[in-house]
Amino acid sequence: MHADTVQLAIGRGSLKHKIDLYFANLGLGLNPYGLRKARMREIVHLEMKSDDQLARMGLSREEILPHVFRDLLSA
Repeated sequence: MHADTVQLAIGRGSLKHKIDLYFANLGLGLNPYGLRKARMREIVHLEMKSDDQLARMGLSREEILPHVFRDLLSA
């Protein structure tokens, strides 16, 4: 199974929608399809972890997307 074929639902929205909203909330006027596809494996890997596992990594669930895209968004 490849990460780009995995269908995940987070709460009421899909993971794809969650990523789109993340970029929209940052005010970036771009379609994140290419970015999402390139990093989906890491996003899925982190989303599959429990909150405790994420905490041991120093992350919260809300910090997954900023963590994965940190190289693009740092000043």
